[in-house]
Amino acid sequence: MSSFHEVIRKNESSILAGWIAEMASTTRRSDLMGDVELKQQATEFLRLFTDAAESSTDPHSEAFFSTREYMKEIAKSRMEQGFTPGETALFVLSLKQPVFNSLRDALKSEPAKLVTEIWDVGNILDRLAVQTVDGATEFRDQVIVRQQEEMLELSTPVVKLWDGVLALPLIGTLDSARTQVVMESLLSAIVETNSQIAIIDITGVPTVDTLVAQHLIKTITAARLMGADCYLSGIRPAIAQTIVHLGIDLVDIQTKAKLADAFALAQTRLGKTVVNVKSAAKSTSKHEDA
Repeated sequence: MSSFHEVIRKNESSILAGWIAEMASTTRRSDLMGDVELKQQATEFLRLFTDAAESSTDPHSEAFFSTREYMKEIAKSRMEQGFTPGETALFVLSLKQPVFNSLRDALKSEPAKLVTEIWDVGNILDRLAVQTVDGATEFRDQVIVRQQEEMLELSTPVVKLWDGVLALPLIGTLDSARTQVVMESLLSAIVETNSQIAIIDITGVPTVDTLVAQHLIKTITAARLMGADCYLSGIRPAIAQTIVHLGIDLVDIQTKAKLADAFALAQTRLGKTVVNVKSAAKSTSKHEDA
């Protein structure tokens, strides 16, 4: 069993001071973390690391469980503060130099043992640094996924145009993941507002291929199953030609070139008529005069 943990424990204060000095000259980010927090993290990690090293030199062992868990916390907090995974790993790696210095002073008369101790402690710190990078990367990926989901929700707003009429303006390309969000948002809005008509506007969709058309048809079919008529607006000449060329069947789907046209159709479907108030007033006045 290596005994470097004994050297670390005996020289804990000097190693901690050397470690903080090492970070100050290489990896210090005073714009992201204050001196007090940095010292707290370094002190706690050094304590956990030394305790674990008394029982094992395998960083994957049960003895290092608390050390690994603490590094996960550090990785998460540092990623939230703006550190990169590499900068977080250097927090661990910068401990090497002060530990090596203490080992050199303690074992200068035993070169063979010095090499062994340096190898053992360096190997553990290297592996812990890799685990730290993995933890930071995993947390970053989780944040990215969450942000993508939030962006999907924000990019599929369901707008209430009128009592009983909803509009879903789509911008960008439709894929399977976004189609699921679109469908869930539209169906939820239909239930919440008890709407009879939903208009899907694809003016902002750059191209419509077979896959996009299938996604649209699925969404329209789902809306119909909820008891709402579904219209498709924003059919530009280029998209119309593409749909015909691909042989996509939209015969059973009511389509319009503009959202305004689809809205007018919805008003007719609901038995309502939009009139010009001034024109109607003039007509009423002439009728009364007559």
